[in-house]
Amino acid sequence: MVDDDRWAVLERRVAALEAAQVQERAASATGPETAGEASPLWALEGLRARVPDPGAVMLTGAVTLPDGRAAQWQEGADTGSLLAEDWGEVADALAALGSPVRLRLLQRVLTGTGTVAELVQGEGVGTSGQVYHHVRQLVAAGWLRSAGGGRYEVPVPRVVPLLAAVVGARR
Repeated sequence: MVDDDRWAVLERRVAALEAAQVQERAASATGPETAGEASPLWALEGLRARVPDPGAVMLTGAVTLPDGRAAQWQEGADTGSLLAEDWGEVADALAALGSPVRLRLLQRVLTGTGTVAELVQGEGVGTSGQVYHHVRQLVAAGWLRSAGGGRYEVPVPRVVPLLAAVVGARR
């Protein structure tokens, strides 16, 4: 009986912790409050408060995919080091995103389509040979990986950067 009571107490405590985390995530998703209203630039204001001139760039996101995988990611770079880097080193990864077909394939994989046979059924992606060609390029660039059983997935560490690239390109 004592063990049952301990389990019940533990279950209540875990439930309370989980509820507190949900509330904390919801509060942080709207950003800090300014005079009773959320600032629309709360992320930028937080970055500027932490980084001296000439500034920095940061990408961050928290995503739950249709397949249930959670992707939480944050990366930043200060302006000086970013401008000093050899941007040619990222050319292959960016070039892989430079095809409308490859972008459609990535979007379909993120929304639950995982095999080449399923991908070929989509509009505007071409034949199975063409899809395999694009999939190989996306795998080589790190945007896709084999998930076994003939399925492909976007690796979790690439989900937010991919979505951030799409958001940035919409501007």
